[in-house]
Amino acid sequence: MSHAIAAISTGLCVSAIGIIRMTGDNCIEIANRVFTLQSKKSLWEAAERQLLLGSLHDKAGREIDRCCAIYCRGPQSYTGEDTVEFHCHGSPAVLAAGLESLYCAGALPAQRGEFTKRAFLNGKLDLTQAEAVIDLIEADSADAAANAAGQVGGVLQKKLHPIYEDLTNLCSHFHAVLDYPDEDIEDFGLSNYEAPLRTDAKALYEILNTYGQGRILRNGVASAIVGRPNVGKSSLLNALAGYDRVIVTEVAGTTRDTVEEVVQVGHTRLRLIDTAGIRQTEDRIEAIGVERSKEAVQNADLVIFVCDGSQPLTEDDREIIALCAEQENSIALINKSDLGSCVEPSDLPFMQVIEVSAATGQGLDLFADAVDVMFAGQAPCDGSILTNARQYDACRRAYEAMLEALKGLKLGLTPDAVLTDVEAAMEAMGEVTGATVREDITARIFERFCVGK
Repeated sequence: MSHAIAAISTGLCVSAIGIIRMTGDNCIEIANRVFTLQSKKSLWEAAERQLLLGSLHDKAGREIDRCCAIYCRGPQSYTGEDTVEFHCHGSPAVLAAGLESLYCAGALPAQRGEFTKRAFLNGKLDLTQAEAVIDLIEADSADAAANAAGQVGGVLQKKLHPIYEDLTNLCSHFHAVLDYPDEDIEDFGLSNYEAPLRTDAKALYEILNTYGQGRILRNGVASAIVGRPNVGKSSLLNALAGYDRVIVTEVAGTTRDTVEEVVQVGHTRLRLIDTAGIRQTEDRIEAIGVERSKEAVQNADLVIFVCDGSQPLTEDDREIIALCAEQENSIALINKSDLGSCVEPSDLPFMQVIEVSAATGQGLDLFADAVDVMFAGQAPCDGSILTNARQYDACRRAYEAMLEALKGLKLGLTPDAVLTDVEAAMEAMGEVTGATVREDITARIFERFCVGK
């Protein structure tokens, strides 16, 4: 256990309920100094894990709220330490006064993510579960929340743990034979470990393969809207966003830079990037915008080509179509369908061509269906999808080291040479779970958290 810390966990905004959380050494004694149970008992005498009615006092001893307290003794708590929570009326003034009272009674201010960090350090969570806590807090879709909740529950941990254990067993067996030659230990034979290594490498590869879906689940589909000026790109973004996010005028070249907006289209979250109209221009500022538009196309998960269906295709349209053809995922939208059509779907070399009207909303439901089909996840959002870039990088390094070990086996390298790669894989896997992660990386991870979590 360590010194008691306290923080407001629900933010400083007016709400029905606000929560002050405290954990660590003597936190129950500190709570007894500022909170009086209606039964006049101390918290130690009251029932654990139950809401207990009483009075919260400020540092001057005045009653500032009639509220509830709940306590849990360690190690059966979120942090693994004794923990107390006060469920107050959600007045920022009440919460601030209650927190100040706890400080005066002996608690220290909690740092960012310190409650979850203590849970990690006390073995209540591994690092995949701890990082999933902030993902759950920041989740902005039901699928993202479901996947994060699964990871908090240990789904990803259970997939990674057997791989780490196999690598550890292989290394420990080798060193036991090497360090204790006189002991009755089964001789180390690399051939016995080829099958487990291959199985673990395959399992890790399957986990790595979920990252594409996980990145989209976490960040949304980066979707570049491209086309020549005045075909309705900005109008399309506004229609999908549901409000006038981008200025729309009849003047060609109004959009000079990329503009982003996150929208929900069907069941898919798109990070729409409205780009400057792509065309040859002598305007220096517009030319910079055109170059940024081309970069957006290259970096996008989805390219949405927009043309003006009320006018014949131009040479600029055809150049942009050629640019879009280089991308794996693309959809063509023939806009302004309410004004008649000079462009047929067969005129455009795209797998998905949809006639729409950004002005009336016609066809946008078909666009949503096409996006859902294109980006519908194959893996269930149950916590098994890898969404974290740091975890992906460590798993990738582990996988590559395991491939090197298997290559060494095929080439007949000595056990110590093969074990160098196995130990590198084990080290990388330990970074994912927190078994071998450096302290500075751990500190950086928990700095992402809010105070009180």
